[in-house]
Amino acid sequence: MLDLQFFKMSASGNDFIIIDNRDGRVYDNFKEPKEFVVKVCRRNHSVGSDGLILIEKSAMCDFRWRFFNADGSEAEMCGNGGRCAARFAYINGIAKEKMSFETIAGIIKAEVDDARVKLQLTSPTDIKLDYPVGLEDKEIFLSSVNTGVPHAVLLADDVDHMPVEELGRLVRYHKAFGEKGTNVDFVQIVDKKNVKIRTYERGVEAETYACGTGAVAAGVILKAKGLLKSPMNILTRGGETLKVYIDEEVYLEGVTKIIYVGKLHEEALM
Repeated sequence: MLDLQFFKMSASGNDFIIIDNRDGRVYDNFKEPKEFVVKVCRRNHSVGSDGLILIEKSAMCDFRWRFFNADGSEAEMCGNGGRCAARFAYINGIAKEKMSFETIAGIIKAEVDDARVKLQLTSPTDIKLDYPVGLEDKEIFLSSVNTGVPHAVLLADDVDHMPVEELGRLVRYHKAFGEKGTNVDFVQIVDKKNVKIRTYERGVEAETYACGTGAVAAGVILKAKGLLKSPMNILTRGGETLKVYIDEEVYLEGVTKIIYVGKLHEEALM
């Protein structure tokens, strides 16, 4: 029996396994986290999740995190995962309501109000608007931005009928986005304050119910193009509406849920 407690949490339909690893016990049991992450994130055969978060000690912030996608790759940032991590840290006495934590993308600030978490992301970079990308049989125009991780943003008249899996996969691996590729967001403007979004997420390699950094990416691009003003309501595929603030600082706000708390059994890794 593994004495490894974890929280299963969800934000906007993105689900995560979160482990307090400040004592390094994950590394005591598993020298290489990638194999551990892949096995635990398997749906039907193990806990199952979009990603796994390790909470670790930090010399400059309340804590440091390591975020892994379900395929074992380590990502710079995850907005919805960040919101869950912040609430986890508050519940477990690791941080107070207002906190900061280290990520590969930089220092992230968060504020917890019961189940609702407001996350300040790093400033967006590499904003490029309306440029052509050649696919196998056509050319499309898109915009891109890095909101902690890279995102390509495509505007659509009706996201419900977009081929998110097919087109998302082609754009995700396109040479224009380098070896690591990009996340791909399909965005529809509903009115002056409301936006619908669907995201093909790298690392998961499929459409997810939501993507926090993708919601922010949509907001950044729409404001840069002069189409909408901040704040914006971003309606996710999972049904939750995220609030995005794009001003001098960038914030993502929404509800988090604790699904259950458990201990990992060794058979979960078989």
